[in-house]
Amino acid sequence: MPHSSEEPKIHPNVPGPRASAGTTRSAQGPRPSVPVPGPRPGPRPGPRSVPGRTAPGRAASSPRPAPAVQAQAASEEAARSAPRIQLVTATDATAVETADDTVDGLLDEGCPPADVLVFTTGELHPWAQHELSFGEDAYWGQQADGGDVFYAHAEAADRVATRPVVVLAVNGGTDEQAARALPAVLARTGTRLIVCGDPQRLRSLL
Repeated sequence: MPHSSEEPKIHPNVPGPRASAGTTRSAQGPRPSVPVPGPRPGPRPGPRSVPGRTAPGRAASSPRPAPAVQAQAASEEAARSAPRIQLVTATDATAVETADDTVDGLLDEGCPPADVLVFTTGELHPWAQHELSFGEDAYWGQQADGGDVFYAHAEAADRVATRPVVVLAVNGGTDEQAARALPAVLARTGTRLIVCGDPQRLRSLL
């Protein structure tokens, strides 16, 4: 059969020569990556933290106690730190003598003399009168030295330094004076206040 001299026609639907059956995909080269159109979504935002609040289901690291609990704790602390008050029965006439016996008992127990103050509400203690006879400078100088038991009037309590143990002899004075003396000497008491006087009168004043 005679060969035609015309070129073979290529069908318009055929894009080009096909790869042979033996041609692998790797021989054709890697497939180009096709970018995805449009912006890529960013990371999903988490819950925003609010100051003063914790995440649901998570306990606070250091919860504050309730106001009632704080008030109770403060009250208990104040009660522990407040001086202990002891009443010793005496009359106005015997209050100074009772106070002297109380001081002797404290010293016998081992309490240092420098830890003890003695106040009176009426007449000055005889020892304070004796020391004042040498002048006020010498008298208050002994208080500043703090080497021995110091005796003073309750009206001068604001001039006296605090000591651990205070003895108050209610040996006279008006009820108003005695009522002022109690908080004044209590402010100069470290741990223990011993009041020598009439318990019924003292309770009414307190």
